[in-house]
Amino acid sequence: MDGATRRLEILKELSQAEKTISATKLANKFAVSRQIIVGDIALLRASGEEIIATSRGYRLQTKKSDDLEVKIAVCHGPNQVKEELQTILDHNGEILDVIVEHELYGEITGRLCIKTQEDLEVFMNNYQQSQASLLSNLTDGIHLHTIRCQDQNALENIKAALKEKGILLAE
Repeated sequence: MDGATRRLEILKELSQAEKTISATKLANKFAVSRQIIVGDIALLRASGEEIIATSRGYRLQTKKSDDLEVKIAVCHGPNQVKEELQTILDHNGEILDVIVEHELYGEITGRLCIKTQEDLEVFMNNYQQSQASLLSNLTDGIHLHTIRCQDQNALENIKAALKEKGILLAE
């Protein structure tokens, strides 16, 4: 199979998938190396395909045209990470990313793509097992999240719940 055909097949796989697909799984399916898949994904993204890369694999960007995407400012310590993310999920929000302001690099963004309880559990397990530092550690807990929700009412419910827990950064 040539590269162009493989990339079309990768897009087909991603469009039919309900979950992310790892580069390793795609490599096994197409009998190529993981690095070939990473290159294919890079070429697809460069050609305009909206493919999201997460720590769990790849997925196509999906957004209903009437969904609301906004950034919220929050502040908390490492012990409240799950509480914060769970609160957003509990109020029908999706956490797309985390953003911090770095004095040298400017804005640093990490993709989260937490849409379901399973996504949250995978993230928390990866966080606990990796012993990696959170981006928010660079900014004494202050960070932004881009969240997606159905409408303004859902957004207000998320913000109210985070405010009640002392997580929403005061305006």
